[in-house]
Amino acid sequence: ACAPYRRLHLCDQHLSHMQAEKINTKDNLLLEVCLAALHEGQSIKTHYPKYDEQYPFSGSVSTTCTMLARSFADIGDIIRGKDLYSGNSKEKKKRDELEKNLKEIFKQIHSGLSKEKRSHYNGDTTNYYQLREDWWNNNRKMVWYAITCEAPKDSKYFRPTCGSGEWTKDNCRCVKNDVPTYFDYVPQYLRWFEEWA
Repeated sequence: ACAPYRRLHLCDQHLSHMQAEKINTKDNLLLEVCLAALHEGQSIKTHYPKYDEQYPFSGSVSTTCTMLARSFADIGDIIRGKDLYSGNSKEKKKRDELEKNLKEIFKQIHSGLSKEKRSHYNGDTTNYYQLREDWWNNNRKMVWYAITCEAPKDSKYFRPTCGSGEWTKDNCRCVKNDVPTYFDYVPQYLRWFEEWA
């Protein structure tokens, strides 16, 4: 898949520098993922308006909230082990190390579960895909809150949403703090195809 420009520069340093031995709980992982999301949100807030100004007739109808939603979904793909982006050989090596690290982190989280909860994940002890999916589903609201932390106050999602057909209010957030997007449940290659279109 041909990654969009925004994805080439996803600000994921916090994820890349996590040390599995220091991430011994799901809360430590949430902290690191939220810090990565916060920095990605800051990067989009800083760079997206400059791009929009430089290319005013690019045909893009994306809003800051849409860009945040796309990066949010890419972070979700990284966490869940579904990320398609590998980049050049240096970038691929970093991605492989990150994936290996995430597997080790989820292995530790898995071993810390009660026997009853662990039985739910029987047969998934190599990549921990189901545990990763469940972790994302349980924490996506906090990651959205982090990535939109510094979104402009007047930012709105590109369409009414929020589970009730309402527009997002401030900072791309729903009144009830629900996540206004389901991009993270759309396959990455389809999102990228739409983003390029």
